[in-house]
Parts: sequence; structure tokens; C-alpha cells
Amino acid sequence: MDLLRLVAWGYALVLALAAALNYVPGLTDASGRAFGIFALDIYDDLLHLASAAWAAVSAYWSRQATKTFLKVFGTLYCLDGLMGLVTGSGYLDLGIVIYGVQSLPLGFKILANLPHIALGGFAAFCGFVLAKQTGVRWTGAS
Repeated sequence: MDLLRLVAWGYALVLALAAALNYVPGLTDASGRAFGIFALDIYDDLLHLASAAWAAVSAYWSRQATKTFLKVFGTLYCLDGLMGLVTGSGYLDLGIVIYGVQSLPLGFKILANLPHIALGGFAAFCGFVLAKQTGVRWTGAS
């Protein structure tokens, strides 16, 4: 299987799991924050599910669709995380419009935005850099 398509299948799984976080007993605190950090609502869940579906469809469809997914998704999610790191609010969930700039502790902002920065950054790397490597295939365990 093509490595890029395998990466997109991984994103489909991770994003579906992110959407499920609020519904697993014991993962949310009394305030409804997953792991005591992430305040996910139904809009966030739908965004994660839509992204998971996009990842799965692109991985199934073609290498070119996968490259497009990784580039666009990666850029959007990484920039959302960076914006959240600077302002305390992202744009994908309209947080910057709804809540504006928030004065939050830097450590909290790092923990809250690291998933989008890491997932987005890795997706962008795969879409822009790894995709240029033709013939990169995953053959499984040897």
C-alpha cells in the first residue's frame, strides 16, 4: 500500500477517536473537558468526524486525493493550532469569532493546541514533502 494513503487511513482513525473522546466515560472532568484540557462540543465532534471521513475517502479514492487531503488538512489544522497558541482561540471551531483573544496560561495553550499543530504539521509534511518521493510504499513487517 502507498505510504501516503496509509497515513491518511491513520488520520481517519485518529480523528474518529478524537470525535469520540467526549463519549468515553472517565475521560472528561466535571467541566466536560477531555483529559481536563479540551473543551470539545458537538461542533468540534462534527468537525473531527468530517475530517475523518475526508481522510478515509481520500485514502480510498487515490494517491492524488490523499496528497490534496494531507496538504489542505495539514495547513488548516496546523495554522489553527498556531493561532490558538498565540490567541487562545482557533478559527476552525470559530473560537476566535465567538470568544476572541483569551488570556490563558501559556502551558495550557500549548497543551490545548499541540494536537492540531502536531497533526497538521505532520500531515503537511507528508503532503508537501513525502509525497514528492515517488514509489514510497509500505510493505508491512518483513
